[in-house]
Amino acid sequence: MADRLVCRDCHRVLEVNDDEQCPACGSNSLSEDWAGYVVIAHPESSEIAEEMEVAEPGRYALKVR
Repeated sequence: MADRLVCRDCHRVLEVNDDEQCPACGSNSLSEDWAGYVVIAHPESSEIAEEMEVAEPGRYALKVR
């Protein structure tokens, strides 16, 4: 997963792109230094999504530095 960036604001795992902006929240604060990976398919019924305050399905990092 070294070719992926993570948004420091919403923790969404992103593909490396030219504009370097999170498509989910619009933040420019991205990091290559992250750990843990979770895929949330149904955030409305997920305890993990509730704990992470995630409302949209997607791939998320558990820890972002």
